[in-house]
Amino acid sequence: MSARTYTRLEIVRMFRDTRFVVFSIAVPLALFLVVAGTNRDKHLGGISFPLYYMAGMASWGSMVAVVAAGSRIAFERSVGWTRQLRITPLRIRTYFGSKVLSSYLLAVAAMALIYTAGWALGVRLPARSWAEMASLVLIGLVPFATLGIVLGHLLGAESVGPAIGGSVAAFALFGGAWGPLATTGTLHVVLEGFPSYWLVQAARVSVNQEWWPARAWIVLSAWTLVLGAVAVRAFRSDSVKA
Repeated sequence: MSARTYTRLEIVRMFRDTRFVVFSIAVPLALFLVVAGTNRDKHLGGISFPLYYMAGMASWGSMVAVVAAGSRIAFERSVGWTRQLRITPLRIRTYFGSKVLSSYLLAVAAMALIYTAGWALGVRLPARSWAEMASLVLIGLVPFATLGIVLGHLLGAESVGPAIGGSVAAFALFGGAWGPLATTGTLHVVLEGFPSYWLVQAARVSVNQEWWPARAWIVLSAWTLVLGAVAVRAFRSDSVKA
């Protein structure tokens, strides 16, 4: 099986997974339309409520999309598919790359629909700001894509689903996707240590015409490096067991 064929197969499988399509696109989109639609004239954190909530729902939906790769990895391990792939010419890089790519495409679809809904509710930004906001979210998803690989190799097919749902919900809550838990004080400093916090802040960055501060890049890099090390170790351990 060529790399192109396998990648195309992963993309098709990703969009056929009704469970994650619903939780990454349908649920955040519906929640955004209901909540932001009834609060379209209000402001939160210095920006319009629809813009803030749009960033929160896009972050939540895209997080679900990229972490969902862990579910497919866990399932493939449970049925012995990964063992079969190890004896084929398929490269490990292609295997993981196809998982991440397909998940990112679902994340982009979620973001595009929610951003379109935001525009319909009156969110107006220059084209450059839309592009910057989307770019920052895509960058901020890197540690979550790594988290999906970790969960896929550490957990079984039956337990990985609840783990994905619970972990993404926690990150969304601490990141302020449904509203800020704190805007000042020690708790706020702690919340800034979560990568999901900076996903939500992408909307504010686009409005203020400023890039993420150095603290954001440090947080995202640290989470990615730590989760990446765990992912490599989990994959190697899983390979030995296989």
